[in-house]
Amino acid sequence: MSQFELTHDFLSQLEELIDNGDSQQVAAALRDLHPADIAEIMEELNNERAKFAFLLLDDEKGGDVLAGLDEEERNRFLETLPPEVIAKRFLDNMDSDDAADIVGSMPDEQQQEVLSHLDDLEQAGDIVDLLHYDEDTAGGLMAKELVTVNENWTVLNCLREVSRQAENIDEIYNIYVVDDDNKLKGRLSLKKMLTSPTSAKIDNLFYRDIISVKTDEPAASVALIMGKYDLVSIPVVDSIERLVGRITIDDVVDVIREEAEKDYQMMSGITQDVETSDSIWSQTKARLPWLIIALFGGMVSAYMISRYEAEIALFPLTAMFIPVITAMGGNVGIQSSAIVVQGLASNSLNLKNGFRNIGKEVGVALLNAGICSVGIFLLTLCFNFSSLAMPVTVTLSLFVVILFASIFGTAFPLLLNRLKIDPALATGPFITLTNDIIGLNIYLLTGNAILGSF
Repeated sequence: MSQFELTHDFLSQLEELIDNGDSQQVAAALRDLHPADIAEIMEELNNERAKFAFLLLDDEKGGDVLAGLDEEERNRFLETLPPEVIAKRFLDNMDSDDAADIVGSMPDEQQQEVLSHLDDLEQAGDIVDLLHYDEDTAGGLMAKELVTVNENWTVLNCLREVSRQAENIDEIYNIYVVDDDNKLKGRLSLKKMLTSPTSAKIDNLFYRDIISVKTDEPAASVALIMGKYDLVSIPVVDSIERLVGRITIDDVVDVIREEAEKDYQMMSGITQDVETSDSIWSQTKARLPWLIIALFGGMVSAYMISRYEAEIALFPLTAMFIPVITAMGGNVGIQSSAIVVQGLASNSLNLKNGFRNIGKEVGVALLNAGICSVGIFLLTLCFNFSSLAMPVTVTLSLFVVILFASIFGTAFPLLLNRLKIDPALATGPFITLTNDIIGLNIYLLTGNAILGSF
């Protein structure tokens, strides 16, 4: 299947076919497309056109398309479909985790109505079970579909059971071994099962060393564990080690993307998850808090400058270098904090090696501060000042500001992480604002001390 690219011409032709009620041509246009591509098309169509095209899909592909839609677009679209159509045509044919995500995004009344129309009671039960878990935990990520065998079975028993259980599973990543109480014991290799005598006991064949997660494990931690051990799936167990589901790599990719988007927005000074399609009021609420804080910080900076009004009036050239000092402090702080946040996110940095990282950052800061200070000193000499007081003031201030900003930008995210606060909060506006105020104070104090003595 070649990669599909949605073009304006394709969309216009499809809309024309839909408006003409040409169901055969519309079905033909969508037949060979991947569900993700069809989901992209659906998001560009209005509700009526999307409904027309969607109902031409077979049940399995329709379920995959629903799962691939953006949540807001999906909810808007589902409002146009009768509950029995959602239940019988699509949810019955979806993996339990995807079905639970769709049902969980509905209002409570619609949830109950849709679930009441499910013919597959086992599927309905699985969805209800998954809805009880927080969506940001392993329980909220997992699917109930998996292949299990009993440790007391023979290979022949296992072959029969795997064949039966696999009918309702698209991909078999692992065969899990459980005991009579459904407690997870290990993992069985498909190759070993196929190459062993049919009379052999599974108890002698499976791997007991298996990595699993509890249902309340945070989703971000699940992603880190699977990345660390290169897992394509991971079993999920309850508090007494009973096997209750499994998480696959495609679910974890979604978590990684969402965490990256959340951290990026927080680093940019946006306090909640927003999309370009959100309303003006929603986007304003997400951006306004940091803007208010920045406004307050700006007022603090203005007040500090007013405190040194007499000195600035006496040495007006000091005002010329204020933007240089504040910009360098903010940039250095963001660089340092971004490296720490990245290390914390990838689990390569923790409190144990945090102090070593601060030490390394001090070394980097000293080198950067030295080079930048020499540069600014040489540049200030080009202004032909009557004495060295101004170049020395700017040079010394810049050195101290860079050193402070590097240490603060490194230590503060580590402190937030220790306090169980998202360290991404430390980057972007907060670091910039803090270093602007402190850097300005350092510069004005240094200038007052040096220029006043000349």
